[in-house]
Amino acid sequence: MYFGLKLVFGVLILACLHSFVSSNPQGDALIALKASLNDSGNQLSSWNKDMVDPCTWFKVTCDKNKNVISVSLSALGFSGFLSPEIGSLKTLQTLVLQRNAITGEIPEEFGNLTSLTMLDLDNNRLTGEIPPSLGNLPELRFLYLSQNNLTGTIPDSLSHIASLAEIQLDSNGLSGQIPGGLFKVAKYNFTGNHLNCGINVSQRCASDSVGSSNKSRIGTVLGIIVGIVCLLVFGGLLLLFWKGRHKGYRREVFVDVAGEVDRRIPFGQLKRFSWRELQLATDNFNEKNVLGQGGFGKVYKGVLSDNTKIAVKRLTDYESPGGDAAFQREVEMISVAVHRNLLRLIGFCTTPTERLLVYPFMQNLSVAYRLRDIKPGEPVLDWPTRKRVALGTARGLEYLHEHCNPKIIHRDVKAANVLLDEDFEAVVGDFGLAKLVDVRKTNVTTQVRGTMGHIAPEYLSTGKSSERTDVFGYGIMLLELVTGQRAIDFSRLEEEDDVLLLDHVKKLEREKRLDDIVDRNLNKHYNIHEVEMMIQVALLCTQSSPEDRPLMSEVVRMLEGEGLAERWEEWQHVEVNRRQEYERLQRRFDWGEDSIYNQDAVELSGGR
Repeated sequence: MYFGLKLVFGVLILACLHSFVSSNPQGDALIALKASLNDSGNQLSSWNKDMVDPCTWFKVTCDKNKNVISVSLSALGFSGFLSPEIGSLKTLQTLVLQRNAITGEIPEEFGNLTSLTMLDLDNNRLTGEIPPSLGNLPELRFLYLSQNNLTGTIPDSLSHIASLAEIQLDSNGLSGQIPGGLFKVAKYNFTGNHLNCGINVSQRCASDSVGSSNKSRIGTVLGIIVGIVCLLVFGGLLLLFWKGRHKGYRREVFVDVAGEVDRRIPFGQLKRFSWRELQLATDNFNEKNVLGQGGFGKVYKGVLSDNTKIAVKRLTDYESPGGDAAFQREVEMISVAVHRNLLRLIGFCTTPTERLLVYPFMQNLSVAYRLRDIKPGEPVLDWPTRKRVALGTARGLEYLHEHCNPKIIHRDVKAANVLLDEDFEAVVGDFGLAKLVDVRKTNVTTQVRGTMGHIAPEYLSTGKSSERTDVFGYGIMLLELVTGQRAIDFSRLEEEDDVLLLDHVKKLEREKRLDDIVDRNLNKHYNIHEVEMMIQVALLCTQSSPEDRPLMSEVVRMLEGEGLAERWEEWQHVEVNRRQEYERLQRRFDWGEDSIYNQDAVELSGGR
């Protein structure tokens, strides 16, 4: 009985620990800060709770252990307040929010930032008193609170910070006695307050070097940040060098050697699989294990020795001018694209004749399969799931286009390349593969990669792709979601309909036959207004001119109900004008033919 109770208690403790470890307190704290700052200009769009790694966010710097060490948000026009949750960032060394319009008080929780070396809140609209808890920051060297509306006395606790090198509290509403220890700080400024210093008091209100300190403030901030980054880079290089000398690590060698110990690429934490390992996992690439086939090769289902299910993509078309090193660089770039709506790359394998990529296995396969190839008894994708897939796919593409550096263009967006995880959430796959197999080519791709019916017209005619090329493919994928049909279907010829799904939907939309557009497998279990909205977004995405198509970030907002009505009204106006011009030219052409025919008839009759 006693042993049983101990076992239950232990399981509960492990469950709690797992829940704690799986959370992301750094990301939560930064998201809370974003919400409190009132980011009306959407300048912190990359601060997305769906993105796994806050270290990739705008103006956020991390160390090699993925700990946030710097947040620098100067002069971005924020008008909110300071979230107390930022106090949970125990590793934060630099917090810069100067020259905004932030209001409210400085949270007491800032005293929990025990690693903080610089706090710069200059030139805002902060009110209340300086929290005494700031005296608990043992590493603080630079404290800048000038040009705010702070009141009350200066806490005596600040004079006990042994590391303090500069304190700027000028141009506030502070009053009372200045703690004597603060006059020993190398640079200080208490002017523009109601404090006991100045002409009639022995202590000066500002140190002799305060003028130069104001001029060099930006240089100091930049110097600290650059110094931290340089130290991290130097430390990383030193670590790699040490590993290379002591473990025989050679990045340039990627030949598949029997018995080679598995290694991980530090950048992205990819595993390098051996050829034999993947052979065994896929039963020697047995055709029975083929999950799908596309322009980049076949995908095989596999099971590793630890029973982990994987999907192995065996590339059949690649260029590798610098041997495996060039391929590895491209793989590394893809591996850092981490988002809940992007397929995570586990690892890769290279031999002199093979290139393989390893992904987690998606048990619900692809959207295309769920729309058109399901087996009897398998559930049909319901309408709420299709809406989630549309939004999730849009968020994944938005991340590739607007948050990756360099940005990644998919070039083959379609339902077959959108996978579904165990919760039927959309996971975009095959992104970056076009770049992988074209590493020897320039930014202008001469070889068009994609699937007919999904390829944007400008890409097909010029071979030049851009993020707007992906937007077109996404629009066609939306139509696949709504209709359940393929992008090209020659069977529609039998009913004298358009072969291209886009033309077919445009025709039905003009005729206001929305119910005829929707997938019959839904059995009318859908919201017709939501269907209309999704069709409108799809048609905006598939405009013939790439400049007229929205960005993926705009698509996300439209799917969330923001800005669609205005954009659709503009599109309809343009479309009506185009249709009228086309009909006018058509009538002119018909009239011209009739005129020629009539003239010929007159000449013939006259000849008789």
